[in-house]
Amino acid sequence: MSTSEPAPAAVPGPPAARATGGRSSLPPPSQGLLRHPDFLRLWTGETISQLGTQVSALAIPFVAIEILQASTFEVALLNVVDFLPFLLIGLPAGVWVDRLRRRPVMIVGDLGRALALATIPLAFLAGALTLVQLYAVGLIVGMLTVFFDVAYQSYLPSLVARDQLQEGNAKLEISRAAAQVIGPGLAGVLIGVLRAPLAVAVDSVSFLGSALFLFLIRRPEPAPAAPNAATGDGATGEPRPGMRREMAEGLRYVVGHADLRSIAACTATANLFGNVTGAVLLVYAVRELGMSAESIGLALSIGATGALLGALLSNRLSARLGVGPTIVVSAAIAGPAMLPFALAPVGTPTPVLVALAALAGFVGGVSVVVYNVAQVSLRQAVTPTRMQGRMNATMRWFVWGTIPIGAVLGGVIGSLVGVREAVLIGALGELAAILPVLLGPVRHIREMPAPVEEVEPEPAARGVPAA
Repeated sequence: MSTSEPAPAAVPGPPAARATGGRSSLPPPSQGLLRHPDFLRLWTGETISQLGTQVSALAIPFVAIEILQASTFEVALLNVVDFLPFLLIGLPAGVWVDRLRRRPVMIVGDLGRALALATIPLAFLAGALTLVQLYAVGLIVGMLTVFFDVAYQSYLPSLVARDQLQEGNAKLEISRAAAQVIGPGLAGVLIGVLRAPLAVAVDSVSFLGSALFLFLIRRPEPAPAAPNAATGDGATGEPRPGMRREMAEGLRYVVGHADLRSIAACTATANLFGNVTGAVLLVYAVRELGMSAESIGLALSIGATGALLGALLSNRLSARLGVGPTIVVSAAIAGPAMLPFALAPVGTPTPVLVALAALAGFVGGVSVVVYNVAQVSLRQAVTPTRMQGRMNATMRWFVWGTIPIGAVLGGVIGSLVGVREAVLIGALGELAAILPVLLGPVRHIREMPAPVEEVEPEPAARGVPAA
C-alpha cells in the first residue's frame, strides 16, 4: 500500500494556472485524460518502467538465491537496502522536490537507476558479481527512487486538473497492474532463458524509455513557488528557511491532519507486516515448497490480474461506497488472502501452489490498488501545491520507513524460527492495519473533497499545520 486526507474551500482552475497567472492549457475535464498528450507521455513512460521493474523484482532475489547462494537473512537484506533510503532521506527529499522543478528530478532519477542496474549484468559477465554489489545497487536505486517517487506524485497535480486526479491515478495504477500481470511471467521466462543477472538488463533499458517519454512532455512546469510570508521570501526581505524548518513544516502538516494521520498509521502497519512476509516469501516458495522461477512467475502474473481489476474498478467503487468507506474496506482484505498459501504443506503439488499464490496475489492486488487510488487522490486533492513535495515525502517517510524494519524482522524470524512462521506472522499482523482508518475520521468521507485554497497564513498562525 501507499498514502491520504480531507479538505476546505475550492479555488477555480488547476494549480498550474494559478501559479503562472495565465490561462490553463489543461484540457477540460469532459475530454478526459486520453486526449491529454502530456499525460499520455507520462503514462507511457511509467508503463514501460513498471514492466521492467517487475522483471527486476523477481530477477534480483533469484540472483541472490541461486547464483550467489545467499542465506535467508541475506536475501531479506535486499528488501532492507531497497527501502532504507525512504527512512534516511525521505524528509529532506521532500524539501528539495518543493524547491525544484519536478520533471528534471524524475528524468535524473530514471537515468541514474538505469546506470546502476546495468552494472549487475556487466559484473556477472565479468565474473565479478557479489552480494555487496547487489546491496550497493539496491541502495543507489532506492535513493533515486525516493526522489523520483516524491517528485512523481507531486508532479501530477501540476500536469492535470484537480478534478482529474482520481482518473489520472487510476490510469497509472492500470499500468502498474498490467505490468504485474505481464512482468513476473516475462521475468520467469527471461530468468530461465538468459539467467537472472542478464534479465536485470531489461529493467535498465525500461528506465531509459521512461526518461525519454518524460523528456518529451511539452507542457511547461511552473517554477517552484517562492517561500511565502510564513516561510520567508525575497519580497519581504526574509531569507528562505533552512532545511530543518521546512521538513518540520511538512511533519506538522501531516501529523496535524487527522485523516492523513490515520491513513499513515494504516499504511505503515500494512507495510510493516507485509514486508515481514515479503522479505522471505521467495525463500519460502523456492526452498520450502520447491517452486521454480517459472511457476512463481506464473502465479504472480495470474494473481496480478487482481491489481488490474482493482485499477479498473477503483473509481466506480469510490463513487458507490464513498471515498472513506472504500479506503476502510480495501484495507481489510489483503492480509487474510495470504494465509492459505502460508499454510500449504510441504509436498503440495505445484499446480495447487500456483493457484494458492495466485489467489493471494489476486485478492491482495484488488485491495491494494483500490486503496491506493482512493487515498493518493485524496492526498493530492487537499494539499496546497507548495506543500505537495513535503507532504508526499513525509507520508512516504512514515509508511515506507516501516518496510526495512519489517524486512529485517522477516529475516530474523525466518532465520531463527522458520520462513513459514515469518510468512504467517506477517499475514496475521496485516489484519491490524484496518484499525486506524476504521476508528478514525476517514470512514466518514463520502466524496473527494475540494482543493485547499492556497492562502498565506496570518503571522500569528505561522508554523501551524493546515487541517
